Amino acid sequence: MSNLQKSNQTQFDADTLTALQELIDVVAKLRSPDGGCPWDLAQTPQTLTPYVIEEAYEVVDAINTGDQQAIAEELGDLLLQVVLQAQIAKEYGQFSLLEVAQSISQKLIRRHPHVFGDVSVQNVDEVRQNWEQIKAAEKGEPSPEHQKFSAKLSSYARKLPPLMATMKISQKAAAVGFEWENIDGVWDKFHEELREFQEALAHETPEQQQAELGDLLFSVLQLARWYNLDPSEALQGTNQRFIQRLQKMEASADRPLSDHTLEELEALWQQAKAQLAKGG
Repeated sequence: MSNLQKSNQTQFDADTLTALQELIDVVAKLRSPDGGCPWDLAQTPQTLTPYVIEEAYEVVDAINTGDQQAIAEELGDLLLQVVLQAQIAKEYGQFSLLEVAQSISQKLIRRHPHVFGDVSVQNVDEVRQNWEQIKAAEKGEPSPEHQKFSAKLSSYARKLPPLMATMKISQKAAAVGFEWENIDGVWDKFHEELREFQEALAHETPEQQQAELGDLLFSVLQLARWYNLDPSEALQGTNQRFIQRLQKMEASADRPLSDHTLEELEALWQQAKAQLAKGG
């Protein structure tokens, strides 16, 4: 690296640290009992968790659009959630952003011995295996190959969004032989769960109805897995189509949709559906 490149890098790092410190100061001011924002002061780590999830999804959406300005903006919103969580923890004497940054840096160094140490790896699979083994050792858990299968699945259920967790759990279960012999068995299971859900709706408690709904959804995702379909992507597409049809309905309607009868709404829906099918 040339001296000019080093100078530019040093200035870039300084500017970045200055901007990060400004964000930390802004968040601290928002949380200050002396002139801070009532909304920010009312927040707890628990009340902010929905925003962490929401901002993460908005980052993903921005990345998928390829809009660089939107990506930078959404990453900023996500970074705000990190700084805000750290600020609240600091106020309670738990930890600060310093510990957060130090912890992740140290973790990356420990889990990349092939970069920061003298370990050699041949491919990505070996990198992943080393990562999992080091992670297990850090947590005092058995190495992945010695960990109980149910413990692995339990981790997915706790940490991943439900759709993603179900796909991961069923894929791992299938890999060890807990699988139907053919697709007919999957369809039979789906119809069985559908009947049980219908019976629960008619005769069971809300708790049992909820349980049967979960079983039905689980069986639908097994069908998706067998047909190599992505349920999250499928549902996202349905959401988008639903909104597009509503947009068409609103464009065709002469008054708010809430002022229409059910029959009128159905007619507008079918009209919108036909227009979109034709590319209109």
